[in-house]
Formats: sequence, structure tokens, C-alpha cells
Amino acid sequence: MVTTDILIIGAGPTGLFTVFEAGLLKLKCHLIDALPQAGGQCSEIYPKKPIYDIPGFPEVLAGDLVHNLMEQIKPFQPGFTLGERADSIERLDDGSFIVTTNKGTEHKAPIVAIAGGLGSFEPRKPQLDNLARFEDRGVAYIIRDPEVFRDKKVLMAGGGDSALDWAIFLTDVASEVTLVHRRNEFRGALDSVEKVQELKNLGKINLITPAEVVELKGEANLTAVTVQKTDTKETIEIAIDDFIPLFGLSPKLGPIADWGLEIEKNAIKVDNTLDYQTNIPGIYAIGDVNTYPGKLKLILCGFHEATLMCQSAYQRIHPDKKYVMKYTTVGGVTGFDGSKKEAPKAVVKSID
Repeated sequence: MVTTDILIIGAGPTGLFTVFEAGLLKLKCHLIDALPQAGGQCSEIYPKKPIYDIPGFPEVLAGDLVHNLMEQIKPFQPGFTLGERADSIERLDDGSFIVTTNKGTEHKAPIVAIAGGLGSFEPRKPQLDNLARFEDRGVAYIIRDPEVFRDKKVLMAGGGDSALDWAIFLTDVASEVTLVHRRNEFRGALDSVEKVQELKNLGKINLITPAEVVELKGEANLTAVTVQKTDTKETIEIAIDDFIPLFGLSPKLGPIADWGLEIEKNAIKVDNTLDYQTNIPGIYAIGDVNTYPGKLKLILCGFHEATLMCQSAYQRIHPDKKYVMKYTTVGGVTGFDGSKKEAPKAVVKSID
């Protein structure tokens, strides 16, 4: 059985940063994630996608952010159970919890922090008769490595940020980029919409609106699609190598929804924003998985929530101790591996 101070369910950015904040408090962490590697959606779905709202980073690739977080927490020696889903939870008489995965691995901790992002998720798929036939043979729902589309003819469908951002990005990778959306208006950021329009004017993006993909064609692999204009019903056949429908993800909490937690709109409701504790004492929810008045689903907010949660967890684990916060700029960072990071001390010389 794995034992730890804080058991973190979800190894995305919020879960990883929790390890750092807990480490400053001398609390050990272990993380469970159903994915085979740490990083959550940043690693699994868009590792090469730039993120622009991380403080101190004007631009950072999602995969690089995960790498940096892993480096930051390395001194605190977290444990990982990857490729396994947190399945059931049991509360013991002493108030601690045992969480068992779908593969039977048991974990015991006095604190459980659910940082599962949006939970498990499935891509929303278009209603096309032969879609499944071409999955992994020209149809993809997630862009993990843009280089897969190097010098290929790519058609994307969707009207949100993901479709817009990837269409812009792939103009420097693919030989031809087509973006199809069933409306003339887009749901994405204004600057992305303007950039797509600019690239269309430059002949770098073939923009077709309002329209939908109505048929996929090919033998062993996808070779073409039929696009229908929704206003005139005119059809266009376009030769392509890859079709990427980006209609978002359908999130599900999975087994966590049956743990007795208060759920609101597929998210875990927290009692307050002082420590993000759930209706079950000792279980916290941080990051995109939680909800409360004024909630914003941003990585930045997840970092803030993790910081306050760790302070509350420390008080639950050590009710008789008073923690005095010390700034890392003053006290440095001491890892469980014996490493020490601190600012160089000023040298004071006496004057004769």
C-alpha cells in the first residue's frame, strides 16, 4: 500500500504544482492519473500548443510548462501511480482515506486533493456514417505532435479557440490548411479570428463558412471529404490527407462522481474559497474540477487554489503546530533529497 501525506488525484499542472507547495511545508505527495504520463491535457492533447497567460512566460508550450513543473518538484520526490484511474474511496476511523485504483493499487493518506481537471473526457465527434473507419487513418481528434502533419493537406472543422489556434499554427507546417465552420461567426478570441482572416487574405488558409463536412472518402485511408455549404446546399469535394474535427471535449467525472461529494454541473462544489475543501472534511478539489461562485478555469487559478489548499492540509495534519510562512526568496527551497536552493548571502566586511 502506498502511504503519503497528500494524495493528489490528477497529475496535470495544478496537481504537479501542489507537490511544490506541499513540499515547502514538508508534506510528501503521491499522484494518481489515468494517463500514462504526467501533465494532464497539456501532455496528452496539446503539448505543442503555446500558452500565453502563465505569469513570467510571455509564451510557453504546454509540454514545456509540464517539463518545468516536473523539474520544480523533483527535489520533493513525489510518487506516481500512472495509467490507473482512482476508482473507490474509503474513510477510516482515524479520518484518513484509502483510495483504490481500477487496477487494485491502494493508497492511504490523511488528505485527498482532487485535481482531475475536467475529469475523463471524450472528443465530440461529427455525425458521419464512416467516421470510425478512418480513425487513425486520416481522422484525428487531438493534435499531439504537429509534425505529423508536415507537408500534408489538412482540413479542420470547428469554430472555437482550438480550431482557430491550430489552423493558424499549422499554416507553417502543413502544405495546405482548410478551415470549415458551420457558421460565419466564430466563438474564439477576437485576435485569433482576425489572424485567420488575415491568413485567408494571404492565401495561407482556405476558409469555408457557413459549411459542414458531410462525407468522408477513401479506401484504406482518407483521401477526400465532401463539404456542403449550409446556405446554398452547394457541395465541394476537397482532396486531403487529414481531417481534424475540433468540436471540444465531453468531460465526465467518472467514478469520483459516486464518492458522496456535492456535484454541480459536472464539477465538484467546494464549501468556500478559503481552502477549497469539499463537503467531506479532508477531501479538497482544486483546478478545473471544482466550482464555486466566480470560478475561472485557468491554470493560474489552479496554482492559487493549490497553494491555499496546502496550508489548510498542513493544519489538518498538524493541528498542534503553527506554521509561519517563509518566503522562498528568504528561506530558499530545501528538497527532501537534501538539495538546497537559496539566494547567495551578502558578504559583510568590516572596515578598519
